[in-house]
Amino acid sequence: IHWTFNDIQLGPKLFIPRVLKQSLAVGHQYSSIGTQPILCASIPGLVPKQLRFCRNYVEIMPSVAEGVKIGIQECQHQFRGRRWNCTTVNDNLAIFGPVLDKATRESAFVHAIASAGVAFAVTRACADGSATICGCDTRHKGPPGEGWKWGGCSEDVEFGSMVSREFADARENRPDARSAMNRHNNEAGRTSLNDNMFLKCKCHGLSGSCEVKTCWWSQPDFRVIGDYMKDKYDSASEMVVEKHKESRGWVETLRPKYNYFKPPTERDLVYYESSPNFCDPNPETGSFGTRDRICNLTSHGIDGCDLLCCGRGHNTRTEKRKEKCHCIFHWCCYVSCQECVRVYDVHTCK
Repeated sequence: IHWTFNDIQLGPKLFIPRVLKQSLAVGHQYSSIGTQPILCASIPGLVPKQLRFCRNYVEIMPSVAEGVKIGIQECQHQFRGRRWNCTTVNDNLAIFGPVLDKATRESAFVHAIASAGVAFAVTRACADGSATICGCDTRHKGPPGEGWKWGGCSEDVEFGSMVSREFADARENRPDARSAMNRHNNEAGRTSLNDNMFLKCKCHGLSGSCEVKTCWWSQPDFRVIGDYMKDKYDSASEMVVEKHKESRGWVETLRPKYNYFKPPTERDLVYYESSPNFCDPNPETGSFGTRDRICNLTSHGIDGCDLLCCGRGHNTRTEKRKEKCHCIFHWCCYVSCQECVRVYDVHTCK
């Protein structure tokens, strides 16, 4: 499975390199999202099914790229205080280095959040008119409730999920355990969107009296999806690989490792290999270690200095920061502030 990008700037020190060996394939034409023609045949790494999809849905391919970006950004937010913090590397082969080569919890989360990101971005582009081959959802309205009626543009999450499924899963057709794991986690990410759709309403009437409300189905903020999937990461199910012979040859499937736990549903993440501890640098596993990482001295959680620093201890330095202070609101209408210098203690892992 490939994600293929050409150095897209995502934020400070965050790039998507030209070849990202995971679940999607997206080309260098997206370096300026939506501003350049998409030439599907020139995108390296596409399998035939992805190439056909690209040609049939060329208009929404920039949204596919945007979805992977927001998925990676959300991964970095959710893991910002953990030993593995979804670190990206400016490398030609893999944006996360070797970390995702193993079938770990981290791989499960990245596949799920990226697939959810693609579905989210495509669904949003359809609803806001950025893409003309899709639009609003008219299938799932049902009767209106008391005091409100249907209006606005309900977001068509089924179409967005279809795009993510057809494109992201196109390479996951091998009869091995890793493809089975990736397909499951990709679908879990997409299912999270459906589970978190909500009715968004707007009031109408004199002076905002809300005599009538119009409502439509809306996706939540993507942070809600990130929080939801992070919970799924924490409770991910460990699996074991089983081999059996079918007419097409040997096939690998997954089953729960522990029978006394509830088996995973389509909404849960699954994995079958243990994660490294990420305490020390290891080029084989892709671990950068936690040396010089900022830790929270007062926390007893994984972001605390004891756990994040893996028992090595921490250093403390003082840091001066300029901040706005003594702000006053003036009628009407502006705010004036003074500038203050405050001193903070910063704790970093040894």
